[in-house]
Amino acid sequence: MTDTRSNDQAIAGELLARARDPGRGLLQFPCLVSANQYLGLYRLMHQFVAAGAHVLDWGAGNGHVSYFLVRSGYRATGFGFDGEEFRSWLQDPSYRFVAGSPADPVTIPFEQASLDAVASVGVLEHVRETGGTEAASLREIARVLKPGGVCIACHFPNQTSWIDWVSSRIPGKHHHIYRYDAAGIATLAREGGLELVALARYGMMPRNSAHRLLGPLADSRPVAAAWDALDAVLGAVFAPWCQNWWFVARKPVR
Repeated sequence: MTDTRSNDQAIAGELLARARDPGRGLLQFPCLVSANQYLGLYRLMHQFVAAGAHVLDWGAGNGHVSYFLVRSGYRATGFGFDGEEFRSWLQDPSYRFVAGSPADPVTIPFEQASLDAVASVGVLEHVRETGGTEAASLREIARVLKPGGVCIACHFPNQTSWIDWVSSRIPGKHHHIYRYDAAGIATLAREGGLELVALARYGMMPRNSAHRLLGPLADSRPVAAAWDALDAVLGAVFAPWCQNWWFVARKPVR
């Protein structure tokens, strides 16, 4: 467990270092405090997906989840609409990127029951903005998963997030159009043909703006560790107002 944790922290640090190059497009990694928001995702992957499994990074974006998967020994494939420009720094012969079509935003170009797991990080809540629906996307994810395979979703916006509430009242500030509660997530999983295995809220402390709040201290390991600890405590006490949900849903074995 210690080795896994150390490796996860090393991966977050590597992505932070790559983010210093403006050409990488890793906007989620402005500082170490921000980078550490993905350690929870990494733990979930280790918990629910065996090493060496074939994992789809669904909505690969700038490739940071794909990078984690490759570095952690998974057989990773990226899928998205934005091309594969991040391949210039994610150089691994086992990795491939499959482009989707904005004209058909739901279909995943994989055979039925061909994947062990799917990772969705900050993607599922946006599918309505591109002409799809959450349930339709989950049904397609269920189609390509092997029986017993899992979909792990993180950064899924909480309906009563205090951060989104504040952001929605600041002109020009990013906030989520669609937000969710536990009952809604359970319904989506059921409509998508998946069994909800686990879910929880997380993220009471702001992450993406930490570098503005803390300045150079946001890259300090002790400060980042303290931020993580305080976030965990506040998230447990004030769970209804956390920023995000994570959930794990499994394709039934019939």
